[in-house]
Amino acid sequence: MIEFNSLYQHLEATDLADWVETLPAQVEAIFTQRFHGKREDWKQLLATLPEIKASHVNINANKIQIGSDADCDQQTQQQLKQILQQFQPWRKGPYELFGIDIDTEWHSDWKWQRLIEHTSLLKNRLVLDIGCGNGYHMWRMLGEGAQLVVGADPSQFFLAQFHIIKHYAGADLPIHLLPFKGEELPAFSKEYRSKGFDTVFSMGVLYHRQSPITHLQELRYFLRPGGELILETLIIEGDEQRVLIPEDRYAKMRNVWFIPTPDLLIRMLQRAGFINIRVVDINQTSTDEQRATEWMTYESLSDFLDPNNKDKTIEGYPAPKRAIIICNIR
Repeated sequence: MIEFNSLYQHLEATDLADWVETLPAQVEAIFTQRFHGKREDWKQLLATLPEIKASHVNINANKIQIGSDADCDQQTQQQLKQILQQFQPWRKGPYELFGIDIDTEWHSDWKWQRLIEHTSLLKNRLVLDIGCGNGYHMWRMLGEGAQLVVGADPSQFFLAQFHIIKHYAGADLPIHLLPFKGEELPAFSKEYRSKGFDTVFSMGVLYHRQSPITHLQELRYFLRPGGELILETLIIEGDEQRVLIPEDRYAKMRNVWFIPTPDLLIRMLQRAGFINIRVVDINQTSTDEQRATEWMTYESLSDFLDPNNKDKTIEGYPAPKRAIIICNIR
């Protein structure tokens, strides 16, 4: 069920066609090198998905809606729900499949609403989403009229979740998820100068990278000249001389390395070669936006904050606050 031939076909029709010469071997190598013990279990579950024809697909709504409960009988709906429940935790969303409401940990639609009003440059564009999770925002990008949306996330679990949604939304749609880390993608504009994606999203990735400047440079090379970057990341308050480097964990996360102020982030983007840099949104994450649900029953934001002061993490650092920055390259 998980195949990439349609991705190769879609790439062949773009300026990124040269990538198809190396991509199939790279995909094969990733699956060989990164064996996951549950991969066969996920594959078998995907093979048992009931065949249901969706009466409609709405990827422009805050909740991605595929079909309705009238598209199948109750037994088939229950069979699908049991499979979906075996793919917990569902972190990014929300989704609704044939009347089954997947109430995800994150209200990812809230972040989308905060950023989409500041950019109208998705129609007919080649779009790349780094660290895309199960692909919720990719569907919103496609809904805005993108020509082709490619996501990159190393989690094979998220890849399986994505293909459940795509199976019912439409296997031929120009939306694809590669099980890659961002740094494993080719540096298009560095190699070809005039080639690359029109728009690149990096949301919730920068603070996980040990070398943030390196990540920003990678993002620049994914873009064609004149392309646009939408960057969303954790920030702290202060001037361009201030940065938080957690001693160990931040909000119980081990892999948080570098949280800058907005001013420092602007300076970093300038040094990485970006222009027209503007901070379009700053928002403190609330426990309404990120929370445990019946589809994600593990710890969530309320467990990561100081119970006596919601403006602090449990370690005593400033509570998660996120900025959205939009910029371009020459």
